[in-house]
Amino acid sequence: MAKSLTRRTGSMVSIAAAAALLTACTTASGQDATDDDRPVVLTTFTVLADIAENVGGDHLRVESITKIGSEIHGYEPTPGDIRRASDADLILDNGLNLEAWFAQFVADADAPHVVVSEGVEVLDIADGAYGGTPNPHAWMSPLNVQTYVENMVTAFSDLAPEHADDFAANAAAYDAELQQVQDDLVAEVETLPAEQRALVTCEGAFSYLARDAGLSEHYLWAVNAEQQATPQQVAGVIEVVEAQDVPAVFCESTVSDAAMQQVVEATGAAFGGTLYVDSLSEPDGPVPTYLELIRHDADVIVEGLTGATAAAGADS
Repeated sequence: MAKSLTRRTGSMVSIAAAAALLTACTTASGQDATDDDRPVVLTTFTVLADIAENVGGDHLRVESITKIGSEIHGYEPTPGDIRRASDADLILDNGLNLEAWFAQFVADADAPHVVVSEGVEVLDIADGAYGGTPNPHAWMSPLNVQTYVENMVTAFSDLAPEHADDFAANAAAYDAELQQVQDDLVAEVETLPAEQRALVTCEGAFSYLARDAGLSEHYLWAVNAEQQATPQQVAGVIEVVEAQDVPAVFCESTVSDAAMQQVVEATGAAFGGTLYVDSLSEPDGPVPTYLELIRHDADVIVEGLTGATAAAGADS
């Protein structure tokens, strides 16, 4: 499978160096930005940047506002971010209330923007303070990302119409990879007995993945904007884990797993591992691309549930 282009080294540096990066930085394809006259597409987070790179290919310079490992929900744009946005030719955001900071960000920037989740079948958050509002994590469904790709093709073709055929061809190839990842996800989950298909996580970020894969979803808090679990939320998840005999629980890479470790201590369930949602990893990490993010999460979920169950059975 084709790897995504290398991340801009500029996204790895400190905020203090942001101003310098505006005049001298390295692009996703390794070019010096001062010598790169391709249209600039600025995305709100690294997952969108990787998807956009697969569609745009060599014709666009794709950058992410937030760096690898950042928490996207409560991000606060810097003056450097605003300057980068002013220099961009197009800004892509997820929408669905994910980027709470984005409305003001766009108001301070001149570049046009496109909401890439437009057209997906939205799932609402079921409960809590955000109950009834859209669950923003639509990219956790590879099928939804096919819609993201379609929206990107339209936006990129408007931006650089001379490359429209290439964008469409890139999208067709990437759609095939997305479908394969989706099929593999379903096949992996189907190896679990029906009674072991409960996914318990820190954030309710897996509604779309759970829907597509046939998992039931349970979580401590609905979105990371809530920041930490209340005693009531922890008690509620403990009750679910005990009632359904859930063998393993999980947490996401951009938040602390301290509250979930309380669930582990109270129930004896295993901590199944770290899942990725809002950010890719470094290029040499476990999820340097979106496709690998979905594969990683599916592997960790299935291995956590089956591994913990097998271990429990061996000890009984």
